[in-house]
Amino acid sequence: MCKDASEGKHLDRKQDGARAENDWSGHLARIVEAQDRAAFAELFAHFAPRVKSFLMRSGATPTLAEDCAQEVMATVWNKSHLYDPTRATVSTWIFTIARNRRIDALRKDRRPEPEDLPWGPEPEPAAADVMAMQQETEMLRVAIRALPDAQRELIEQAYFGDLSHREIAARTGLPLGTIKSRIRLALDRLRHAMK
Repeated sequence: MCKDASEGKHLDRKQDGARAENDWSGHLARIVEAQDRAAFAELFAHFAPRVKSFLMRSGATPTLAEDCAQEVMATVWNKSHLYDPTRATVSTWIFTIARNRRIDALRKDRRPEPEDLPWGPEPEPAAADVMAMQQETEMLRVAIRALPDAQRELIEQAYFGDLSHREIAARTGLPLGTIKSRIRLALDRLRHAMK
């Protein structure tokens, strides 16, 4: 076969693909304009099995892939007005939705279940725990009072005044690096005092 003939076939395939993609754009346009169920049925018949296959190849179970494919196609129906042919082809848009659904499903699977929270008032802490907490609080109070004034003031603003380092810098006029250094030194001193 000559080179020109094979290039011609390659171009024909590209043109056929572009024509098919334009047909899908037309389907989406009909869905947006008239909620054309027939156009959606054709779009669904073409893309749903491909989306399911794509999801299964990416590691989803058949059940999850089926569920995600259904959700993707429902999204295509409900959000068809958001499709922008200048940004992507219809297939790229649909497979991007599928990829995002798969990522959402993975995140949901990895999210830990919340622990059962007890109902009603919490039980009173043991007397020994209360005593230990009071002693630690007093030790911390003494350690904070023992800090140099410049460090103590910054600790109080950061932890008791709930200010960010930037807010403290704005209030005091000190450079941000100085604020961070003084707070770090103060925390080191407090750590050693609490041992």
